[in-house]
Amino acid sequence: MLELANCVRCGSVFARDYRDICPNCHREEERSFQMVHQYLRKRENRQATIQQITEVTTVPESLIIKFVREKRLQPSQFPMLSYSCRNCSNQITEGEMCADCKDDMRKELDVALELDQKRETAKASEQRVYYNGNR
Repeated sequence: MLELANCVRCGSVFARDYRDICPNCHREEERSFQMVHQYLRKRENRQATIQQITEVTTVPESLIIKFVREKRLQPSQFPMLSYSCRNCSNQITEGEMCADCKDDMRKELDVALELDQKRETAKASEQRVYYNGNR
């Protein structure tokens, strides 16, 4: 069922289906994608970085990164399409974080889980004594 929402790009009210942007902004995004894709289809431009694409096409860097994250532009076809890890700023081609940051986060979660299990074990082993006031 459709619901009324504000477009996250322009703020206009629209009937939201599965997108967070209005039809006008979606059309604009599609035009931008076509512009970027046409540029990258030329053999001499396949090694272009996101910054170079932005300079030539005037499409914002954030939108090009969105296309890469949505896998509309494949780094396997265009190897220089990388963007910054959200945690450490290393260049990545998929996801939100680089492998090193994912490993660090996994280790921290393992340590936190281990501490939580130790606390639960200690809590369970505590003997509780209840006294009856009548005795």
